[in-house]
Amino acid sequence: MNETHGTVLVVDDDASVRESVQDLLEAVGLDVRLYGSVQDFLTAPRPDGPSCLVLDVRLPGKGGLDLQEELARTGGAPPIVFITGHGDIPMSVRAMKQGAVEFLPKPFREQDLLDAINIGLAQDRQRLDDARLDGELRQRLESLTARERQVLVLVAAGKPNKRVATDLQLSEITVKVHRGNVMRKMSAGSVADLVRMVDRLGLASHG
Repeated sequence: MNETHGTVLVVDDDASVRESVQDLLEAVGLDVRLYGSVQDFLTAPRPDGPSCLVLDVRLPGKGGLDLQEELARTGGAPPIVFITGHGDIPMSVRAMKQGAVEFLPKPFREQDLLDAINIGLAQDRQRLDDARLDGELRQRLESLTARERQVLVLVAAGKPNKRVATDLQLSEITVKVHRGNVMRKMSAGSVADLVRMVDRLGLASHG
């Protein structure tokens, strides 16, 4: 798998543009899926791995900017690279404010498109990695007992065993046992690891 591996979703009503983009991207090892309209894209299944959407601004029916806003509302939208033969500054500003990777006027340089797509795929890989990590952390958290969760938050807040014991009205020995269970179940090698996990899980405010 090369560093550009991923799926590029191309939405453009011009068949010649779709085909030329497909030839370019497949030449560098990318999977490509082509759509002639927003409706075609919305009714098609999404790829499982990282993806990037190459989207024309003006399309029959719903336009590219409208699709961008719809995807932003529903969540999980792939990064978007806009291409257009009819763009203007207000359009590009609107697209970029909504998080577009790039806004390229036609005809565009092939390298500019490839660079933008690589940025988009890298962003989506990071999003998927973050989602996997969040899922793993939630599973680890769910393996803790209610008491172990309390110990987790207090230890991550920097409280020593003696203070944790006082706060929870437990013996220090019991706290040490719970703390050991927390470290093992959360796969934490240090208190610093626990701090990062608690922060990522949004538990700190509940401690």
